[in-house]
Amino acid sequence: MTPLHTATGEEPEHLTQAARGQDQVDPLAALRAPGDPPWDVYLTGTVFLDIVFTGLDSAPVRGTESWARGMGSSPGGVANMAAALARLGLRTSLAAAFGDDHYGDYCWDVLARGEGIDLSASRTVPGWHSPVTVSMAYEGERTMVSHGHEPPPEEPAPHCPPPARAAVASLTPSARAPWIAQAARKGTRIFADVGWDETGAWDLAGLADLEHCEAFLPNAEEAMRYTGADCPRAAARALTERVPVAVVTLGAQGAYAVDRRTGETAEVPAIAVEALDPTGAGDVFVAGFVTGSLAGWPLADRLAFAGLTAALSVQEFGGSLSAPGWSEIGAWWRRVQSLPGQEPKALRRYAFLDGLVPWELDRPWPLRRAVPTIGFRRSG
Repeated sequence: MTPLHTATGEEPEHLTQAARGQDQVDPLAALRAPGDPPWDVYLTGTVFLDIVFTGLDSAPVRGTESWARGMGSSPGGVANMAAALARLGLRTSLAAAFGDDHYGDYCWDVLARGEGIDLSASRTVPGWHSPVTVSMAYEGERTMVSHGHEPPPEEPAPHCPPPARAAVASLTPSARAPWIAQAARKGTRIFADVGWDETGAWDLAGLADLEHCEAFLPNAEEAMRYTGADCPRAAARALTERVPVAVVTLGAQGAYAVDRRTGETAEVPAIAVEALDPTGAGDVFVAGFVTGSLAGWPLADRLAFAGLTAALSVQEFGGSLSAPGWSEIGAWWRRVQSLPGQEPKALRRYAFLDGLVPWELDRPWPLRRAVPTIGFRRSG
């Protein structure tokens, strides 16, 4: 299938929560019933303050000063995933530790008040300052520098995670996170990704919590290393021996997925976009796939939606800053259908959006949410 091409915008626009609320879509509206869990998705992890520089022509050169044409600040780390889920209309609960510095206050306020994320399982830790990451985006790539002290001695995740339809977990080689098994026993559907194995072992058996997961979403390199397969598609099929659904992201080639339970396979090409900053795109992809899974969509629609949300995110800068909401998705769908020369088959791949997006809104796309600094003074 020929991938869709789309255009990019220029001018920034900062959206308030009130503005976002006007175009909110509940993708699970038809499924909600009395007695449902209070949360659609639960997750836990470390919140960073992200400071992102964009508009660099090249990587910084040793011994010189580089000027960036753009800058934004936002909560990062696990907040990237939490914001992506919340903006897609899922009721999201986050358990995390926050520093008692200004950075921690800012991140808490943005997530709780700005994004509507439940932080009742989170806590502020006296004397612990917020981890910080500075990210520099250039040539479609990124370079990051992070600083932080050892995390607080108490785990931010509660012993009994709250009831939720789903949870997103980041698996750690050769280690278990007890909350994953606890949540799975309560009927929570676990969606997992994994980071780079710094040990170099790439032992699939070492991902012990995979036994509790419904879906596993590694990238192509990770999938092939864990399975020993010589191509990403073979790796996805091999992973379904351990987990019901395997989704392997293929970068610019899109994504491939296998569902062992139904026998479905799906492959969706990436949408051709001009990438500004890839920070958080993987989190947005997972959030899109979780949304479609909870809504009960076919595998190919889930994969297409995840790829679309990730493509929209790389045209913004920052992690949680870039996560698209339904206004961006709707604006993209209207815009892409109006562009000449689109492949009809490619357009039909996204026809499922017709019943979801807020057509009545008339906003330019893409929408910019970034602000250049933390906390302008309020006038009056």
